[in-house]
Amino acid sequence: MVDKWKLKKWYKVFAPGMFDHRELYDVVSNDEKSLLNRVMKISLMELVGSGSRGAMFTTVSLRITDVKGTDAQTKLIGHEVSPSYIKTFARRGKSLIHETVDVSSKDGVNVRVKVIAVTGSRVSENTKRNIRSAIVDQMKKDASELSYEALMQEILYNRFVTKLFNRLKSITKMRKVDIRKTELIETFA
Repeated sequence: MVDKWKLKKWYKVFAPGMFDHRELYDVVSNDEKSLLNRVMKISLMELVGSGSRGAMFTTVSLRITDVKGTDAQTKLIGHEVSPSYIKTFARRGKSLIHETVDVSSKDGVNVRVKVIAVTGSRVSENTKRNIRSAIVDQMKKDASELSYEALMQEILYNRFVTKLFNRLKSITKMRKVDIRKTELIETFA
């Protein structure tokens, strides 16, 4: 009887081009087909080295899209900020506003973006509605001007949040704005 472990091979998993095709993992599998569409998660801090303080709380999701020989290529399908980090935003006397926006990039890629905004003090329902409306408008406008890769870089490196924060502080005093999660809207045949 042949040992199943001996039939398996090691594959090197590489990051997408926006992360300089860095080697991430060594993965074992018995064939290439079982690797395709596998989702790998890695900390943004590990992926890019140093970064913002939020990078250590951010997990990036990559999907294996292509295997050539023993090299597996990936594409970025989203990110998520740790729920424990998000919970630190909640304070007494502040309003938390959650908004989910489906945006489309310049190259036609659809992404679901989940935003959390924290105000400086409690605000009325009308102000919350204005903040939500401003988030949706700003996200759709900015996303439509960028390619998918550029959009994800803007989000991961918090440049997108800075623009959003500046727009929202014209409505009311803001404490924090963050994009807590992104998901590539994919369709499988």
